[in-house]
Amino acid sequence: MICRIALDAMGGDLGPSVNIEGAIQAARETGHEIILVGDQSVLERELKKHDIGSLPITIHHAPTVIGMDEKPVEGCRAKQDSTIMIGAQMVSDKKADALVSAGNSGATMTAALWHMRRIPGVSRPAIATTMPTLTSYCLLLDAGANVECKPKHLYQFALMGNIYAETVMNVDKPRVGILTIGEEEGKGNELTVAASELMRTGEFNFIGNVEGRDIPKGTVDVVVCDGFVGNIVLKFAEGLAEALLTLIKRSIKKHPLAVIGGLLMKGAFRDIKKKVDYAEYGGAPLLGVNGVAIISHGGSNAKAIKNAIRLAGDFVTKGTNRKIHEKLNQHRLAEPNSKGT
Repeated sequence: MICRIALDAMGGDLGPSVNIEGAIQAARETGHEIILVGDQSVLERELKKHDIGSLPITIHHAPTVIGMDEKPVEGCRAKQDSTIMIGAQMVSDKKADALVSAGNSGATMTAALWHMRRIPGVSRPAIATTMPTLTSYCLLLDAGANVECKPKHLYQFALMGNIYAETVMNVDKPRVGILTIGEEEGKGNELTVAASELMRTGEFNFIGNVEGRDIPKGTVDVVVCDGFVGNIVLKFAEGLAEALLTLIKRSIKKHPLAVIGGLLMKGAFRDIKKKVDYAEYGGAPLLGVNGVAIISHGGSNAKAIKNAIRLAGDFVTKGTNRKIHEKLNQHRLAEPNSKGT
């Protein structure tokens, strides 16, 4: 299935050149139609630097950009003609199947809620991010969309995460756990204890409480927490991965014989770096909005943008949102009012 992906071509720390390079790579590898949303004159000038031939890449003019340091809600209200707002509007109007942005993540979430609304039955959308483990990968949500949550919100995160892991990550019967301070039943604060009781009634493979160390071990496939905790876990994991790779390089340089060993292990180091590189995952989907929005890392390179576009296409073609809607409709916690932000 060929999808139409609206790309915020002005977003991210590295600017339009990287977004365009990633779009070209994605168009060649996936065949998806890429709609570059941004300043037309700037994008046309950048495109001329590449031989795109007959690749399905077009431009949709958006004159303004919401800066990385701008407050999301205020930025979206003041800049209705920004790349993020126009990209979200295109998805809402069925002119695009998905939005990908490495720009202001809060603004991307706000724009998605503003234009796409929520899937009927979803109380709070959640950012779902993929983390590497010793055995495969783990899905963590929420990674920063909701700082304060109620038990039913965590329950819905578990439902959505379970469906995403099944459909997009191809995990059979995902093991779903709630992140807390101990594996024993009853450990945690009021939120995690109450949410755990709800999850035990769910139609998914809930394995109970999990601790932070269970994530890299690969003993759980979907980890649920509020956005405050999830964002700290995510940022710590990113920083730890970079620090460990740097420490290994420094240690090798200190010892002459280790340099030889390092050369022999170059392939192994390359595999490890690939495993922990966020660019391999592309971005994090915003689960629960009535459309597809992929939030990419602000420092995304061309490979990350390419993989974010690929991820958006997979999300669309596998009907993840439809399955979330169906599942929530079957459950008593579904809430019919999907309007508002």
